[in-house]
Amino acid sequence: MKKLYYKKKSKTHGFGLYASVDIIKNTKIIEYVGDKVTKKEGNRRADMQVLNGSKNKNNGMVYVFKLNRYYDIDGFVKYNTARFINHSCNPNCEVEVIYNRLWIASINNIKKGDEITYDYGYEYDSDYKDHKCMCGSPNCIGYILDRGSWNKIKKKNRLIN
Repeated sequence: MKKLYYKKKSKTHGFGLYASVDIIKNTKIIEYVGDKVTKKEGNRRADMQVLNGSKNKNNGMVYVFKLNRYYDIDGFVKYNTARFINHSCNPNCEVEVIYNRLWIASINNIKKGDEITYDYGYEYDSDYKDHKCMCGSPNCIGYILDRGSWNKIKKKNRLIN
């Protein structure tokens, strides 16, 4: 089976994955793989990734992904090509958990050569400003946050302006 993607430098951030062929809606594109760890270990690793990233001026590079209530997947491993998929406030993919496996699947048609993206959906907390969004989409909120938190940011911006 032909790969549906290839890796190259991204205008958004670092490297990205791009469609090597036209991809139709509801296609499983790539599995997000890595070390399966407990929630406690996942939180520790995420904190370390943020700390190490800030030292190297690579803020926002966290590869720990929620699998379920008990486990996370730490995708910071060389064999996880899906770690190169960038965030977008206007994504063309989403993450689906299927039989305790994480799949990146298209939510609309993607043209050959388009960057593959999904919404990282980070939770709103006091560190949200550490996760600046660089997607450039017209509806960008400025931070990598779950959509449920967007109104909080919009409300804060109205109070400041």
